[in-house]
Amino acid sequence: MHVLVVDDESLARQRLCRMIESLDGYELAGEAANGAQAIEAICQLDPDVVLLDVRMPGEDGLQAARRIAELTDPPAVIFCTAFDQYALEAFDTLAVGYLLKPVEKAQLQAALDKAKSLNKAQLAVLARQMDHPATPTHQQRSHISAKTRRGVELVPIETVQCFLADHKYVTVLHDGGETLIDDTLKDLEGEFRHRFVRVHRNSLVAVSRIEGLERTGVHYQLRLSDTDYRPQVSRRHVAAVKELLTSL
Repeated sequence: MHVLVVDDESLARQRLCRMIESLDGYELAGEAANGAQAIEAICQLDPDVVLLDVRMPGEDGLQAARRIAELTDPPAVIFCTAFDQYALEAFDTLAVGYLLKPVEKAQLQAALDKAKSLNKAQLAVLARQMDHPATPTHQQRSHISAKTRRGVELVPIETVQCFLADHKYVTVLHDGGETLIDDTLKDLEGEFRHRFVRVHRNSLVAVSRIEGLERTGVHYQLRLSDTDYRPQVSRRHVAAVKELLTSL
C-alpha cells in the first residue's frame, strides 16, 4: 500500500515518512505541506492512504478531508494531530483513523492495517458484483447522449470501449471515435457497474472489451479488443482487475 503524508511541519512529516518506510507492506507515495498540495498529490500519485494533519495554514485537514471524500474513488484518510478535540468532526469526514502526536509506530501500523482490511473488503464486493452482476433496469440507458455542433449524438453503450475523465470533462472512446459528454465518471460507474470496471481514478473500461493485462516496466495496461488504446491500471486497482480477470 502506498501512503501520502500531509503535514505543514517538516520534522513531523519526515518522522512519519521514516516510520512508513520501516513498515513491511507499506511504501511512501509522497509528501504534501497543506490541503491544496494534498489534493494535487492525490490526483497525481493515487495513494491508498493519506496521513493528514488537522491544523495547517490555508485549507486545514478537515476541509481537505471533505474535498478528498468528494473525489472519485478517494483514498482512505487517517488523521495525525496533536489535538484530540477534532476527533468527532474528523470521523464525520469518513476518516478511518485518528492518531494523536507523537504517533507511535505500533499505532501507525494498526491504523494502516485497518485501512488495508477495508481495501480487501472492497475487493470482495467487486468480486461479488462481477459474479452476480446487477440486472439492467429501465434506468440504465442503451445510449449515451452528447451535445455536438451537429446537434445531439447518441453513442450505443455496446460500442463504448472506455470512459476517460479529464478535470471537468469525460470523453467516451467508442468504435466510432471520441465524444465529449456531460456525465460524471462517478454517475456512469453507478449506472453501468455491471458492464464497466474502474481501473484508474480517471477511467472506466468495458469489461466485455478486456483481452488481457500487460505489465510495462512498473506500470500495468489493459489490452482491449478493436482498439490500440491501452488504458493504464493504477496501483490501487491492479489487484481488483486481476481478481476480475480470473473470474471472466
